[in-house]
Amino acid sequence: MLHPISAFIDENDFFDNRSSALYWYGDRCDSGGVACANGGSIAKLPRTRFSEMIARGLMQHLATDERYSREGKMYGVLLVQDLLGKQWVLKAFSGLLNGESEVEGWVTPISGRDPLQLEANRVMLEEAHTLSLLEEMKQQLLALQQIPERQQYEVLSQELETQLQAIAQHHCQRKANRQVQRQRLSQTLIDEALAASLEILDQQSRQDGIERRRLKQQRDDILKPLKQKIEQANHQICHLKRQRKTLSQTLQAQMHHAYQLTNFLGETRSLRQLMPNGAPPTGTGECCAPKLLHYAATHKLKPLAMAEFWWGFPSANGDKVQGEFYPACRDRCQPLMGFLLSGLSPQLSACLTPIQNSGSLPIVYEDDWLLVVDKPSGLLSVPGRYLHTQDSVLSRFQRGSEDAIYAVHRLDQDTSGLLLLARDAATYRQLSQQFQQRHVHKVYEAVLAQPIEQLHGMIELPLWSDPCDRPKQKVDWQRGKPSVTRFQVIDRAQNGSRLEFVPLTGRTHQLRVHAADERGLGVPILGDRLYGKDTATTRLHLHARSLSFDHPHNGQRIYLQAETPF
Repeated sequence: MLHPISAFIDENDFFDNRSSALYWYGDRCDSGGVACANGGSIAKLPRTRFSEMIARGLMQHLATDERYSREGKMYGVLLVQDLLGKQWVLKAFSGLLNGESEVEGWVTPISGRDPLQLEANRVMLEEAHTLSLLEEMKQQLLALQQIPERQQYEVLSQELETQLQAIAQHHCQRKANRQVQRQRLSQTLIDEALAASLEILDQQSRQDGIERRRLKQQRDDILKPLKQKIEQANHQICHLKRQRKTLSQTLQAQMHHAYQLTNFLGETRSLRQLMPNGAPPTGTGECCAPKLLHYAATHKLKPLAMAEFWWGFPSANGDKVQGEFYPACRDRCQPLMGFLLSGLSPQLSACLTPIQNSGSLPIVYEDDWLLVVDKPSGLLSVPGRYLHTQDSVLSRFQRGSEDAIYAVHRLDQDTSGLLLLARDAATYRQLSQQFQQRHVHKVYEAVLAQPIEQLHGMIELPLWSDPCDRPKQKVDWQRGKPSVTRFQVIDRAQNGSRLEFVPLTGRTHQLRVHAADERGLGVPILGDRLYGKDTATTRLHLHARSLSFDHPHNGQRIYLQAETPF
């Protein structure tokens, strides 16, 4: 399982791993009352440029074998150090690889699947037996859902209903005729003759009612035995479904209990213990990070850095593309990180400090009320909800200031350029109002992946955020919000076009969608992995180049520019 670093990168590229962290794997840890080894409440492990270099070496290997391109999945590498101080690389894949859970050279599944353990053997046998029972129940359900009485009932009930409707229409016409006859008789007959004639009509009405009731009774008598058979089958289906659900839940609980994870304090817990508030999502424990960290902890290996990336076809919702690095998945991996990383050496975190110094961000304008920063591509404007998304322009300035800092607007993480911050709440409100009233003028510069014919124009497309496909925005004429962009081609080349975008509204991903959608320009921005298919370019070629607004205190118009970096 241990691979030399030279298997992934050239020896001439070796350098000290003590470099700035690009991302932190980690979370709050609670190891039975034992404090985190790093002296705080967060257990963490970095992704560094060195671990990314190793991962890219693995990508080169994957690209030479078509087996790895048949499906899309996460892969990961873990740089470790053995007891003698020598560094090695572990590699892992998520789930199954071409239907196999164990592949030579890759980290084996965690203990719940280890065939050498008696408990795991027992659970695996029970799992096979339970899966056989579940499959048998599935076939029984299919048979009950397809009993011939269901089709017979549908055909006969439709035929009888048609007959009833025909009789009802016939009787309705007869009733109308009788009503006309009653009016005529009332005008021509009196006394006993009138009464006798009306009685004949009433008798006809009663006969029609009897005929309808008789036909309904015949219908019920014909359908009743079929209906009883169907009700019996439905009752059996409900009973089988309850049995299947109970059996499945029991099996899941057994698997979660048997899935034992070990951390660097030597503690071992089951998935059920680590996620006590609900059933762990399907696939928990099968991701790269838990496999790698559990293997390292159980084989006395010290982790130094880790990197996870996607390879193969894009994910179903398009949020993961080949060759891109990603953080620990929120639902399955992230809840395990705090436990898995507990016990790492405190020296590890001390020598790896994430880039969080506001001085690294170029300030274009600054005074007592506001400041404007040239945000680099790849950095969030404001912190996210999770540990790995805390680093941002706003959080960096807040750490270096005793006063509150406010982000007046936002840029996409992949977009670079001018970002406006306020130093107090009053300035923030005044600047926000200018954005709402469209008094702020913004110009973006972008490079499209292909040339376009139209030199200038206006794009108006309503954008809607599909809750089932976030973070993507979609053009939706019923639910979308109006979004308007003016564009101008400023340079044309054989392989692309350079444009100026002037957004007249401020919708999420507005420029990216207006460029990529066929109802807009029909060509994605170069490097757009979300709305395009470009996985080779290192960054999104979109830059907030110009910004102008009225100073909230002296009323002077401020004009600012940041040089386009591409």
